[in-house]
Amino acid sequence: MMRLAFKSTLAVMAGAALLLAVAVGQYFRFFEQTWFHFGQWREADQREAASLWLPDYRAEIQAQPVEGIEDDLSALTFDPDRNTLIAITNGNPQLLELSLDGKLLRAIALVGFGDPEAIEYVSPGVYVVSDERPQRLLRVEVDEQTRVIDAATSQQLSLGIGQNGNKGFEGLAYDVVGKRLFVAKERDPVRIYEVQGFPYAPGDQPLAVHVTEDLERDADLFVRDLSSLQYDEQTGHLLALSDESRLVVELDIHGKPISTLSLRAGNHGLTADVPQAEGLAMGPDGTVFLVSEPNLFYRFRKGG
Repeated sequence: MMRLAFKSTLAVMAGAALLLAVAVGQYFRFFEQTWFHFGQWREADQREAASLWLPDYRAEIQAQPVEGIEDDLSALTFDPDRNTLIAITNGNPQLLELSLDGKLLRAIALVGFGDPEAIEYVSPGVYVVSDERPQRLLRVEVDEQTRVIDAATSQQLSLGIGQNGNKGFEGLAYDVVGKRLFVAKERDPVRIYEVQGFPYAPGDQPLAVHVTEDLERDADLFVRDLSSLQYDEQTGHLLALSDESRLVVELDIHGKPISTLSLRAGNHGLTADVPQAEGLAMGPDGTVFLVSEPNLFYRFRKGG
């Protein structure tokens, strides 16, 4: 009897310690955000000239439902060849093409994908899709005749880094010049990996795949999770989207946060919080596009 009581007490103490650790972690995230925002405005003049400077962005389309999609709208990338946006749904897996004002243009079935959570444009007609739970990346090709995309016929790379159930790969970004694929691990812990050597063109010999991480950069990310990434070729900066923190963070070439875009009501012209931000993309003119579950579309322009 005493042994059972002792075990019960230990369980209660362990639970309390876990809750305390979570609370402390969230407090320090809040403190870090507050300190950063103070510095962001204090150093605005010097930072603005060398960055995208997210504080100047304003929502010109917000919380617009994507007609034809009811739920599970996730991930987003800009296709410069088609001048459209590419998204995916993960409940009933589909690849979607959207206009720049959030209209559904077509839907392509994804077969053999367990839990697709991110998609990224790589080259004309070529994208990389991340399958979250098994932590695999898939190279897919799409043209005007494509009606179905089968994972079994796709070039694949399984990483299996720090597997943690439904807290795996949530975001992708691609550096065309550097041939780097950025892969975001959602949380526990938040990580951004850089992958080189994948994808490769059909017929080419597979290259040696190199996976690297920047622990100092990741430690400076004062967000609770990562939902999506976007790489800006002009500045070399990375945008990181956090659903739980309701924030987009701009990271400079050294991985240091330099500006933010809040997704809370009252900021950047938003009349309500963005409920569950899942996908982020940016056009060549700097326009920022965002999708949020269940099926909401947003567009932000600088000075808009």
